Amino acid sequence: MRRHAVQGIGPTPRARKRFGQHFLHDPAVLERIIAAVAPHAEDALVEIGPGRGALTERLLGAPGRSLDAIEIDRELSALLRARFAAAPHFTLHEADALRFDFAALARARGRLRVLGNLPYNISTPLLFHMLGSISAIADLHVMLQREVIERMAATPGDCAYGRLTVMLFPWVSVEHLFDVGPGAFQPPPRVWSALARLTVRIEPAFPVDPRYAQIVAAAFAHRRKTLRNALRGLLDTGQIERCGVDPTARPETVPPHAYNALAALATAAGRGRLS
Repeated sequence: MRRHAVQGIGPTPRARKRFGQHFLHDPAVLERIIAAVAPHAEDALVEIGPGRGALTERLLGAPGRSLDAIEIDRELSALLRARFAAAPHFTLHEADALRFDFAALARARGRLRVLGNLPYNISTPLLFHMLGSISAIADLHVMLQREVIERMAATPGDCAYGRLTVMLFPWVSVEHLFDVGPGAFQPPPRVWSALARLTVRIEPAFPVDPRYAQIVAAAFAHRRKTLRNALRGLLDTGQIERCGVDPTARPETVPPHAYNALAALATAAGRGRLS
């Protein structure tokens, strides 16, 4: 099969499964993303996984002080360099977003507005990586598998509520903006996608204890277990009750602030291993 050229640059690179590539091409969806982001002239925009540049092109035509794009694929990076060589205020980083230093970029650009069609196979690790530089980020607009967006925006008791929900909650508020069908991508994925807005809180929802991540991971390692059994070796029944939490509760019913109280007690008690 012949590959089409992009603006006379040459053959368009194929989507690579190992990078989880599904290129967004639907003009109506691309315009909805731009409208949701609503860039301003002073914004430092960062696009993760620009792919063939469909969204990049629209971002460069919208207000914005700078646009940095992070692309791991060498062929796509070459295409993007050629396609946008004359674009002012555009910088391409041929890098792995999972290892990218967002804090360092923010020191040069100011607080970042991050957006992109994230590879579904690394979406959760990538979100956790960005939490490590959350003070460098103003907001994120991310396209992900719809069920991941549902987990991000879930509330206690929802079937989608889980580790990702609880880990994001202290730092960001999550808004499920709209769904996108498989036909908007090339090649089409087997699942529906969705766009979410993650707005970084001015202050965390509560002072996050150092063992918050450890307690949350332990609780959701076995969702069918009661909290008492899931946290065995970290907290006993009496300690869980001291935090105002029912030891027989299932992890998906416990709100984030309660996990933080459990973490604070584990820290105070000095029990378990801090990972």
